[in-house]
Amino acid sequence: MEDSYQVIVIGAGFAGIAAAKELGRKGVRVLLIDSNNYHQFQPLLYQVATSQIGVSAIARPIRSVFRRRRNVRVLTAEVSAVDAANHTVTTAEGDTFRAQILVVAVGAVPNFFNIPGAAEHTFPLYSVTDATRLGTSVTRLLDRADREPDAPVEMVVVGGGPTGVETAGALAENIKFVVAKYFSPELAARCRVHLVDMVPTVLTMFSAKSQEYTRQRLAKIGVQMHMGVGVTEVRDGGVTLADGTDIPGGIVVWAGGLKGGDLLAGSGLPQGKGGRIDVRTDLTVPDVEGVYVIGDAANITDSTGAKLPQLGSVAQQAGKWAARNIHADLNGGTRQPFRYVDKGYMAMIGRGAAVAELGRQRMQLQGPLAFLSWLLVHLALLSGFQQKIRALFSWLNGYVLHSPAQVVIGGPDNGNRQLS
Repeated sequence: MEDSYQVIVIGAGFAGIAAAKELGRKGVRVLLIDSNNYHQFQPLLYQVATSQIGVSAIARPIRSVFRRRRNVRVLTAEVSAVDAANHTVTTAEGDTFRAQILVVAVGAVPNFFNIPGAAEHTFPLYSVTDATRLGTSVTRLLDRADREPDAPVEMVVVGGGPTGVETAGALAENIKFVVAKYFSPELAARCRVHLVDMVPTVLTMFSAKSQEYTRQRLAKIGVQMHMGVGVTEVRDGGVTLADGTDIPGGIVVWAGGLKGGDLLAGSGLPQGKGGRIDVRTDLTVPDVEGVYVIGDAANITDSTGAKLPQLGSVAQQAGKWAARNIHADLNGGTRQPFRYVDKGYMAMIGRGAAVAELGRQRMQLQGPLAFLSWLLVHLALLSGFQQKIRALFSWLNGYVLHSPAQVVIGGPDNGNRQLS
């Protein structure tokens, strides 16, 4: 087995895929390692969890992405250790690989902020497994409630950012349209969705106008908002807030933040805010030669000095930029500071309702036009023609007919099974 490469990329998320594709196009010999054999389109995980689209619409086999790039080897393996100083990577099977240049794009893990019970009793939403597990549990909760005519059905979403807002909106619309249609209006009337965050408003990165539109739209579809008060405890069956309020919840979704994972902590790289790695503007790690960190694993500052958020667009652009700098490293060129093209923010609230603030000038859209823009942008960003077609069919079926394209089956213990 060949164990030496020009570049090793750890992680096949937005950043890792973008870097490997650009390096492959330039003829660089690359090893791309990920624990999964597929690339997932993370912004749509909440739609998998709420049965709006299927896994096959957002997950694409990594090898199909690189099938024409023989200089890029894809390895499905769990990375157990990274020695950044020596540019080596060791897998759980004990295999060790070495590279001239190491690219760390391992993403992040949920940050529970040491809140008692959060790790044990909530559903994070950061992977396909998370999404199918949540979707299965929601279906099981509804099935159980259907057999218990007097039992209320409470679901809590923690986190008022885009993931929390989109998940809460999708759950509420499912109750209004799908549960009433497929179960009964009586069961739908017993269902409630709560959105909780310690900050006083939703979508803090958006304008006040977008925030107010989002708040009104969520309220209109039945989401009960508890803003400006944090969660102090999560238990089996609900959450406790800082003001002493107890909110029951058969399902508690955690969309409250991310942090760097254990692999970063053991890599020998200096960790900064959120356990992520602080990088230079050229995306390299200070004082560690030949190591790049990109995506959600990095705290990135661009050429203008702006600190960039953990967004898919940042990760994709950083991946391509890192690849160009790596190509310069390998060929005696000069690295360039990362210049980020700000495309703005978007968040879906429900059928015909979204907010979008586009470009550096933040052109604001709300309602149907923002909804259509959101659909078109996400359709364009999906990896692979088949994935685009599946998502388009699911959206037409769901938003026009209110008929879910996917039915999640199985129990909470094996919630990674799904019927497509």
